[in-house]
Amino acid sequence: MILKIQDKIFNKNNSLSAKQKQKWVYIIVAAFIVLNTYLIANESYWASIIPVVLIILLLYIFSIDKLILLITFFTPLAVNIKDIDIGTRISLPTEPLMFAVLLLFIIKLFYHNNFDKKFLKHPVTIAIIINLIWIFFTSITSDIPIVSFKFFISRLWFVVPFYFIGTQMFKKQSNIKIFTWAYVIPLLAVIVYTIYNHSLQGFTEDSAHWVVTPFYNDHTAYGAALAFFIPVFIGYTFDKKYSKSIKIASFIVFIILVAAIILSFCRAAWISLLIALLAYLFILLKIKFKWILLVLAILIGFFYIFQFQIIDKLERNKKKSSANIIEHIESISNITSDASNLERVNRWKSAIRMFNERPFFGWGPGTYQFEYAPFQQSKEKTIISTNEGDKGNAHSEYLGPLAESGLIGMLSVIAIVICVIYTALKVYKKAADKEVRLLTLLTLLGLITYYSHGLLNNFLDTDKASVPFWGFTAIIVALDIYNSKKNNETVEKITNSKQ
Repeated sequence: MILKIQDKIFNKNNSLSAKQKQKWVYIIVAAFIVLNTYLIANESYWASIIPVVLIILLLYIFSIDKLILLITFFTPLAVNIKDIDIGTRISLPTEPLMFAVLLLFIIKLFYHNNFDKKFLKHPVTIAIIINLIWIFFTSITSDIPIVSFKFFISRLWFVVPFYFIGTQMFKKQSNIKIFTWAYVIPLLAVIVYTIYNHSLQGFTEDSAHWVVTPFYNDHTAYGAALAFFIPVFIGYTFDKKYSKSIKIASFIVFIILVAAIILSFCRAAWISLLIALLAYLFILLKIKFKWILLVLAILIGFFYIFQFQIIDKLERNKKKSSANIIEHIESISNITSDASNLERVNRWKSAIRMFNERPFFGWGPGTYQFEYAPFQQSKEKTIISTNEGDKGNAHSEYLGPLAESGLIGMLSVIAIVICVIYTALKVYKKAADKEVRLLTLLTLLGLITYYSHGLLNNFLDTDKASVPFWGFTAIIVALDIYNSKKNNETVEKITNSKQ
């Protein structure tokens, strides 16, 4: 229906003259003013939102890319509403807007059926589609299908706007920077709000956990969002295509983000930035991707072989979380007395026990928090353990799918990560345009912060993390398909003409 409206509006035979258009604008505006004045006089204010609704509807019809950027802008400011009893949770106003984009995408897909085949054949797209298909199948076999299908639909309304439509939006290279600024500008407002509240509490470590509410659930989700953009804005500071004033603004944003992540007391976010820095050094030294994978495999094997000795060493660390930055860093490896670390170990072990019982289909997407309680062992419980399913998930983007969707669920997630990293490294190595290389590098480093953070936490069931995660993924694929090859072809033409 929307697409038919678009066709009629753009049909030249149905076009109105300039005077007729102006006349109808005056009539509509006057009618609205009269209606709204009457309603306000009668203490009814609902009509005041009509202009906002109309603007959003017009964006759905005429400019879906601007609508996605608007949703991106709202994301850091969105407020989460949840009902634990029925396992539902929704972020307002972003998720209803995303759901409407999903419906429009489905309608358009059936109406036109002309999606870019190069995009559909891309390894990252294939990996994402396999992951979505497996989530759908394991929702059918789920212990709590209503929770799993809600999880599946919410995953779709994250992936479709910010990956499937996002890649088309990022064909225009300028939209990449607009996207990052659209998220960060409101995030700066959240940072100011958080630091102010934190200062009232004396910048204590305990208060860091909740001062960011209601915008982020806790300091870990907040820290993950900050880490996404720190590599991006330090890179923008040295971007030759930016003016001096924008470079200075980017550097100021970078400093604010760094200050905010320090005050977040989120150790996982700190670790993720360190890993991103190591990844940058690997890229700078031009170490091949296969060697990186080999090193990772050796490290995993080393941990498996010497796991008991490593755990014994870690258990000797008695440092607890603290407002003292040094002590807080030292507490990262404390699995003896630090409740946060011990609870993560408890959740991970529960996820592995759940996998051992149902290794193929798992218990159902999104059901971990409702199913893991019986898999806890009393000796592993902590002062923050619960049986109520109200305090988070598996604390891992990899072990969560393992428990909920079986081995294939976890492998499909790992496949997405590997395909994205491989694609980004390929674009960075082969792209002729320096701007493309820079954007690819910054986006990859931002994603690496989350890939590593995902070992310790999981937030892809929320808009706060999903918007930058799928958006950054789309940026890398768009740069691969639509920008790096185009730039290389231009270079080849210039070279051939000179010959």
